[in-house]
Order: sequence, then structure tokens, then C-alpha cells
Amino acid sequence: MNSIDLSGRRAVVTGGAQGIGLAIARRFLESGAQVAIWDRDDDLLPKTVGELAKLGHVEGVMVDVTDWKAVEQATAETVAALGRIDILVANAGVAGPTVPLVDYPVDAWHEVVAIDLFGIYHCCRAVVPGMVERGYGRIVNVASIAGKEGNPNASAYSAAKAGVIALTKSLGKELAAHDIAVNCITPAAARTAIFDQISQAHIDYMLSRIPRGRFLELDEAAAMVAWLASEENSFTTGAVFDLSGGRATY
Repeated sequence: MNSIDLSGRRAVVTGGAQGIGLAIARRFLESGAQVAIWDRDDDLLPKTVGELAKLGHVEGVMVDVTDWKAVEQATAETVAALGRIDILVANAGVAGPTVPLVDYPVDAWHEVVAIDLFGIYHCCRAVVPGMVERGYGRIVNVASIAGKEGNPNASAYSAAKAGVIALTKSLGKELAAHDIAVNCITPAAARTAIFDQISQAHIDYMLSRIPRGRFLELDEAAAMVAWLASEENSFTTGAVFDLSGGRATY
């Protein structure tokens, strides 16, 4: 494992109680950062924080990222605990149903977009003012290869993740003069709890689209995010970094 220096940095990882977010939180702690995990799972969050505490200073903050007031409160709690927020990894997300658009429940469509797109907007909006005030920040938004290609029977997820890509490009340009890098990753599927939300047929479809012939490993995602969140990433902003195993064509 290569060494990324995040010593003294304070990071927020949303959806960090499991999956890709947990792998990122662990990698950040191993790299010297202090970490606040934002998650809405009130059973899993304290267990994860307890497990990670041996690696460094980690805080758990209960928050629903679809609720702007709750995100504001989580930001205030995190700043009180850590002193500031240097890094945001906006990772919290859901897959939603895997059905054709004409059969997609309207409420479920709205819920997926609320979490996967509005949630990232809320988190960015909450932390950016402090980053601008200090003249430093690193934001990594977790999109998906589905946001580039559009997975069939996943219209809400694909649309939301495409929105995350566009949001990242827009915000990266807005903040470029403040030493705040805003980038996103577009991973292919990884074996996480999100697989419980989708059909086996859809899982098989996603695997068939990956030239490497396997799913993304969590530590592979964490490795890329660690560099994007570091001070070394001092020039690239508003960019999309693929973790698609060769699937992406642009």
C-alpha cells in the first residue's frame, strides 16, 4: 500500500458505516486524518466507530443527508468535535429498485434522487463556506459508471449519478481559485450491502460489462480517494476518475 499523508487533516465521510465509505474512513485514519463518519444507520454506526477507534480519532454523527437542517447540525457537531472540516467524501447512496422506468414507483424514484443527488448537494453546501474561509479543501463525490452510461432498469440511480458528475464539474470551477479541489469517482459495482437492493439479473448485467471480469475491491476505491483528498492533488479539479475496470469509454 502506498503512503498518502493526511496528517492533521479533518475529514467527513458520509455513508461511512459500511461498504466503500468504511474502506475510505479506514484508509484516512491509517493516513493520519481525523474522521467523522456521517450515517443514518443508528445500529451500525456506533459499532463501526468502535471498531475504527483503535486506528485514530473517529467520531460518529447520525444524519439523514436528505434533510438540510440535519446536515447543518451535523456540520456544526463535526466542527465542534474536530475543529474544522478539510475533506468531504460524499459517498452516502442507495441503488433503488431495478425495474423499467414505466414500472418505477414514483416515491422510490424521488427517494433515490433525494439521497444520491440532493444529499451530495446538501453536504457540499454545508462544508464549502468553511473551506473557502480557510482557503483550503478537498471534496470527493461518489458518482457511478451508471452516471456516464445509464444502466437499464436503474433510471433513478443513473440520473442521480449523472447529476453528481455535473454538480462536481460545476462546483470545481466555482472553487478553483480557493485551493479547493472538487472531483468525483465513477466506480463500477463493488460487493457491498447495496447488492441487497438489486436483482441478481442486474448484478449479472453489471459484471458482464466489466472487462476485468470482476467487481471493484473496496480498498481500490479507498486508494484513489485518499490521493484525491490529499494536498498533493493540488491542480486537478472538476474531474471524473474512473474505477470501472475498463468499462468506461470516455
